[in-house]
Amino acid sequence: MRRILLSAAKILISAALLYLALRKVDFYELASRFNVASLGWIGLAIAVSFLQIFVGVLRWREISAECGAPLGTAQAMRYNVIGTFFNQTLPSSIGGDAVRLWLLARAGAGWRAATYSIFVDRAIGLIALAVIIVASLPWSYRLISDPHGRSALLFVDLAALAGGTGFLILGRLPWPWLKRWWGTHHLHACSVIANRVIFSRQRGPKIAVLSSLVHVLTIVIAWCVVQSIAAPVVFGQIFQLIPPVMLITMLPISIAGWGVREATMGLAFGYAGLVTSEGVNISLLFGAVSFIVGACGGLVWIFSAEKAAQGAAPIEASE
Repeated sequence: MRRILLSAAKILISAALLYLALRKVDFYELASRFNVASLGWIGLAIAVSFLQIFVGVLRWREISAECGAPLGTAQAMRYNVIGTFFNQTLPSSIGGDAVRLWLLARAGAGWRAATYSIFVDRAIGLIALAVIIVASLPWSYRLISDPHGRSALLFVDLAALAGGTGFLILGRLPWPWLKRWWGTHHLHACSVIANRVIFSRQRGPKIAVLSSLVHVLTIVIAWCVVQSIAAPVVFGQIFQLIPPVMLITMLPISIAGWGVREATMGLAFGYAGLVTSEGVNISLLFGAVSFIVGACGGLVWIFSAEKAAQGAAPIEASE
């Protein structure tokens, strides 16, 4: 019952935020801006999305190996693509992570190693995003003159950075009870692994580059969307606005980030002195690209060996 209520709440949040955001959109005007070139830019955005998934695969492989759950590149790519489908269908922006965990555990990695690899992968991605936002703050403050916008940006980023830093510090504390108490045992173990990965001479630089590239590719996808409708926005503005929006969208309070992303993008554009409706337009098309990529992931899932095995299990059990 609790899970049903949480899902219903997320659906209501998505619906309410989408309704508020879509009131600012003129769909006829938006449709009139599409042409053959627009399709090319959307196609490029989809291609970049798959490249982003592959970069994420390379990072996940490094982290999984450290967790004792080695992954093949093709296997990890399949799991990540399938995860994009469930990101779009489950009532959370991180539903794909749960499915990746399930797939990896069933492949023989074990539930603990699979859980650690997914959690550490997500944590490192969050830390990298917070660092990128901090590094771009001087330029963001030039773009966002509104004091409320500056305060919101600083608060969100510092909260993410503090959470990430606290997570890493946890793994370096010498207190034995952290390893024994059920409430901190697994979190401490994940922190130890994250420290080992990030500060490793062998894996650290590679993880840093891959993590940064994942977020840069998100910006490139958004830029392709901007170009598809010839929105009056320059690349530098997208570079500064997209990371904070993506950080907020990661909150698991809606379905695939829908509603939260549109509302946050519109608000961010307003604070930056840009047209609010353009922010919502870009967010909608960004979501559409994610939906198309997720649909491709759905096809991979339908024809995957894991799906076939799941369907065969009840038959075998009945025999």
